[in-house]
Amino acid sequence: MGRAFEFRKARKMKRWSAMSKAFTRIGKDIVMAVKEGGPDPDSNARLRAVIQNAKSVNMPKDNVERAIKRASDKNQGDYKEVIFEGYAPHGIAILVETATDNNTRTVANVRSYFNKCDGSLGTSGSVVFMFDHTCNFRINGEGLDPEELELEFIDFGAEEVFVDDDGILIYAPFESFGAIQAELERREIEILSSGFERIPQVTKNLTPEQAADVEKLLEKLEDDDDVQNVYHTMEETED
Repeated sequence: MGRAFEFRKARKMKRWSAMSKAFTRIGKDIVMAVKEGGPDPDSNARLRAVIQNAKSVNMPKDNVERAIKRASDKNQGDYKEVIFEGYAPHGIAILVETATDNNTRTVANVRSYFNKCDGSLGTSGSVVFMFDHTCNFRINGEGLDPEELELEFIDFGAEEVFVDDDGILIYAPFESFGAIQAELERREIEILSSGFERIPQVTKNLTPEQAADVEKLLEKLEDDDDVQNVYHTMEETED
């Protein structure tokens, strides 16, 4: 198994905490998808992907439909995707993905978290190169051979295919998302969820005491409503 498998294994039960937080994140994704490509999932591939993710976390259909309707309203504010980069204590690189309708507020909050936890907020490009930007799809594996699927989807950019408890996972570079999504839909393979992740190229092992210092910063960041995802180079375990 490769880095994507180990990354997913270590993070599986982490970082996607309360259901309400998941709903908030997906609600913002719906707004951005509708603003970008319209409210019709049939003609908006990004919106189709977000709706799949909503189903995967059991977000009620009514909630999804209301979010699409609100996003279609011209008075609905827009969210901007902003990335922050910096360092936690002990040399751990941190990359924070946010979706915000008030960049001034988000910048101030993120900077305060780094400062309070003895970290440092860096400039654009300071750590992003340490992470591989990937896309992923979780599909219904019933009747499918993962090894055969991997061979077939190499032509569409797939780099790693593996099985877990909830289906088959396909990992590929970020730019391969559209081609893989289109081919899965063409073959009528059920997509359970999809998304993007940033996998650290190199990780650093810390003592429990050092890891606790880093966790303080991660928790503050992940509790912020503007934060969508947080990635870091600290070695993670399943425990």
